[in-house]
Amino acid sequence: EVQLVESGGGLVQPGGSLRLSCVASGFSFSRSSMSWVRQAPGKGLEWVSTISSGGGITYYSESAKGRFTTSRDNAKSSLYLQLTSLKNEDTAMYYCAKDSEYGPRGQGTQVTVST
Repeated sequence: EVQLVESGGGLVQPGGSLRLSCVASGFSFSRSSMSWVRQAPGKGLEWVSTISSGGGITYYSESAKGRFTTSRDNAKSSLYLQLTSLKNEDTAMYYCAKDSEYGPRGQGTQVTVST
């Protein structure tokens, strides 16, 4: 059974930073690409980033490009999302997902950007 557990969210001021983590189990993490998606209040799911199984290739949405960085540690079955220069509109529940944004997701971690 695929299990994904996100953590690291919180309340941060505009311009601040956070590092989200996702610990995976129940599947071959090192052979799977992984994605981050988010859902803002009252909106649909939005793809944020995807990283290849080996970590050498990353893709970002236009809103994430230049501000967010996705990385992974296959030895720890862990995925990370470094958020910087946060904006109010980044407020959302953030989920890690196996493979693409359509894959199984964890329970999410809330990021709130506010003064």
